[in-house]
Amino acid sequence: MSEAAMPEYSAAPPMDTSRLAAARRFSRKDHFFHRLTQASALAVLGILVGVMVSLLIGAAPALGTFGFSFLWTESWNPVTEKFGALAPIYGTLVTSAIAMLIAVPIGIGIATFLTELCPPILRRPVGIAIELLAGVPSIIYGIWGLFVLAPILQRTVQPWLIEVFGQVPVLSSIFAGPPYGIGVLTAGLILAIMVLPFITSVTRDVFDAVPPMLKESAYGLGCTRREVMWKVVLPYARVGVTGGIMLALGRALGETMAVTFVIGNAHRISASILAPGTTISASIANEFTEAVEDIYTSSLISLGLILFIITFIVLALARYMLLRIERKTGG
Repeated sequence: MSEAAMPEYSAAPPMDTSRLAAARRFSRKDHFFHRLTQASALAVLGILVGVMVSLLIGAAPALGTFGFSFLWTESWNPVTEKFGALAPIYGTLVTSAIAMLIAVPIGIGIATFLTELCPPILRRPVGIAIELLAGVPSIIYGIWGLFVLAPILQRTVQPWLIEVFGQVPVLSSIFAGPPYGIGVLTAGLILAIMVLPFITSVTRDVFDAVPPMLKESAYGLGCTRREVMWKVVLPYARVGVTGGIMLALGRALGETMAVTFVIGNAHRISASILAPGTTISASIANEFTEAVEDIYTSSLISLGLILFIITFIVLALARYMLLRIERKTGG
């Protein structure tokens, strides 16, 4: 091939050094951001593991002394150094169950009213008022419950419950005993008021996220408001509603000061919800300063470990339920 027939190749354009330097800076910043977020996530896991390990170390003497019988023993006697967690576990579960039975339907009802029925001029003030309830310190709820709610219950509600259900099988045991005012029922009512803003706020937000076209289509088919809420809005928003309920349940399980004021702090199990009782967090708050013996302190730390495990199980079950719901809905 002759030189005249050979193709001519132009020289490669010089590389733009300013763009290359900018790309390298961007890469370094992106790498730093990635490492920072990764370290933050690992720090959360590290704190969680650290809390768990600390609780296990602190609870080891009590668990080594009493074994698994610590979980189903009702006795709590610091004098004889005989401790059992059954009464606090029972009180924690019962008060939380009462709170959720009261707060869930009321919270969903309030969210329904705010999204579907409330006049626009009242929607924002009522919503803000409900959200402000979440910012009230728990000790204020406890003081109010002890000095205002408990006397009202003692004079009115509890005597009425005893009179109405006194001759009904099973219910006569649940509502038995003198009206103390304070007790498991009072603690459950206080918890219901405290967790109500969480359920209402989350439920209202997920109801607002329902596409208007779905509701308009249901109304166009002749559905009533109740049918639209029950058959369209709730099924669409059930993942968010379930998440809000579980968030409220976690708050109810761990609440301390408000419950300590009104539950009566009695280490015993009673079939009546009108009787005094105790919870895990209330027992720890009441007795930790008095625990001078090692086994006493270790028993209280064991209660904290049990509460940690209960809360973890509840949140894990909540996550499992949400995954099942998402799979069924194809989300």
